[in-house]
Amino acid sequence: MAKLNTEVVVAMEGEEQQGGLKKVIGPKLLLLLIMGDIIGAGIFAITGRVAGQVGGMAWLPFLIAFTIATLTAFSYLELVTKYPYAAGAALYAHKAFGVHFVTFIVAFAVASSGITSAATSATLVGQNILIGVGQFVEGVPTDATATMIAAIAIIVVLALINLRGVGESVKFNLVLTLVTLAIMGVIILIGAIAIVQGEGDISRLVVFETPEDRGIFAAVTMATAIAFFAMVGFEDSVNLVEECKNPQRDFPRIMLTGLGLCALIYMLVAVTVILIIPPGDLLNPKNPDAGILLDVVRIGAPGIPVDAIFPFLTVFAVVNTALINMLMASRLLYGMAKQNVLPRPLAAVLPKRRSPWVAILFSTLLAVGLVVFVNQNSESGIVAQLGGTTALLLLCVFAVVNVALLILRRDPTPEGGFRAPTVIPILGAVASLFLVGPWARSREDWIQYEIAGLLLVIGVALWVITWAVTAIHRRATRDTTASGRDRR
Repeated sequence: MAKLNTEVVVAMEGEEQQGGLKKVIGPKLLLLLIMGDIIGAGIFAITGRVAGQVGGMAWLPFLIAFTIATLTAFSYLELVTKYPYAAGAALYAHKAFGVHFVTFIVAFAVASSGITSAATSATLVGQNILIGVGQFVEGVPTDATATMIAAIAIIVVLALINLRGVGESVKFNLVLTLVTLAIMGVIILIGAIAIVQGEGDISRLVVFETPEDRGIFAAVTMATAIAFFAMVGFEDSVNLVEECKNPQRDFPRIMLTGLGLCALIYMLVAVTVILIIPPGDLLNPKNPDAGILLDVVRIGAPGIPVDAIFPFLTVFAVVNTALINMLMASRLLYGMAKQNVLPRPLAAVLPKRRSPWVAILFSTLLAVGLVVFVNQNSESGIVAQLGGTTALLLLCVFAVVNVALLILRRDPTPEGGFRAPTVIPILGAVASLFLVGPWARSREDWIQYEIAGLLLVIGVALWVITWAVTAIHRRATRDTTASGRDRR
């Protein structure tokens, strides 16, 4: 996820910045940054799981998810051209509702989605490293416990990098984006070759299959909720607006172009998976996470040493997602602490590195705790449940943004600003809330509500503690002032 610094919190409080950030992002760079944010862990983490829900119609949930995201994108585009500050959903909630607690909940939900997404990505990286190392070293375990330990190790490494004060490097992001797009190009090319050689049965693209006795509507709904993990990073592109050279002109067309290209890539990858993977393996994949893309290359291009190369390539594509997520979460926690919304110790920084070490430590402990909790309480795995929780939190944020837009229609749209048809935010809010419901998840996946609820309870508890401490401090200050006046 993209950066959230102290200026974000200033904007959340309605104090519009005098100087702002340096405007260095043009249309081409913005397009690559948006695509790099969306095409990351998502395409590796959920393609197999979506296919496992609906079989040959795996392309459909991605299409629906991107359609719903596009509805919300229209709302974001109107809001971002009306309020061009790097605060995203928290700023819009603050301006629409004017209630600091609501603003806090939205901001903490965004931070929590970053932590769950980072834990998901770290798990995926750990899985691929174990798979890759296993090709050279015999006996490397790849079971749930080994995956959990690998994920924790990756999270700790990310924390150490974060502590060194590593910010976002545009060049680094671009390199990783190009690596990811190259990998996707290889997979899609394999699918195209299979079609040309007559190896793939195109009729399978409309064959609905489900591992349970589920109707097509229920199965597609559940698969769409899973596919929403692909939208990780979508909300964060709004935080780049202050650094765009001409946001009113560039942001609407570039965001919609980026979403369209990402949707096309996701659907083409899904089509390739359907054509290459045997039908029975779609519903019962050996490794429903990144492994299904490994299988595509292994089956479709047997001459490529996929087991020795591909797992490590996916690490490059996914690890940046995890790092940016943890950077965003720790900076947002730090910013809220600076504004006395969370306990003040979370705003502590290292003297030399100037990195928010307490916020980093706190977000790291939360991520590790989530990985351990899910590993012990869910049979479907860390990636499935934490990825689903990320999507759940993100859908709630999307609903808030759409409602906020309807309320903020009271503010005039600036000249040349983007304006969405009124029906679009209504449809976006209804669709997002629909996918939040329990009918969009299997009974086993209801643990996602527990995880999201637990994170928000932790946030509210910290908010209450901060409020109580602040109230006591204010009362003591008033008493001291009154006592001084009496003596005079």
